[in-house]
Amino acid sequence: MGRILRKKPTSLKKKKRHEDDTPGVALASENVAAGSKSDSAAAAPAAEADRKPALVPKKPQAVSGPVAATPPADNVYTRAVQFLREVKIELKKVTWPTRKQTLGSTAVVIVLVMIISVFLGLVDLSLGNVVRAVFK
Repeated sequence: MGRILRKKPTSLKKKKRHEDDTPGVALASENVAAGSKSDSAAAAPAAEADRKPALVPKKPQAVSGPVAATPPADNVYTRAVQFLREVKIELKKVTWPTRKQTLGSTAVVIVLVMIISVFLGLVDLSLGNVVRAVFK
């Protein structure tokens, strides 16, 4: 966070701006400010030549035939076995919590459930008494 809030010295900003400018090529905005129309037309193609071409997203290719990565499933047994293999592979990727983390999380959940149940019980009793007093 300190990097974001820290300001660069003004001397560095000026140096960097002068390093980026190419000698002999004026920007179109500078020429317009100076009132020179003929130079701005010449500088615009030079500035455009320095730009990178826009990236055009590729269209997804349609698959015309069966996908080679998935073998055809003959029956329920082979599909079930394949599913269980994939489950085993995915379970190896899971980051399991330690025993200490599990016990801590369980304790927090139990305490919060007890607090909320006491709160809801008190609200239920008080609203029941209010309803009973209104109908008498």
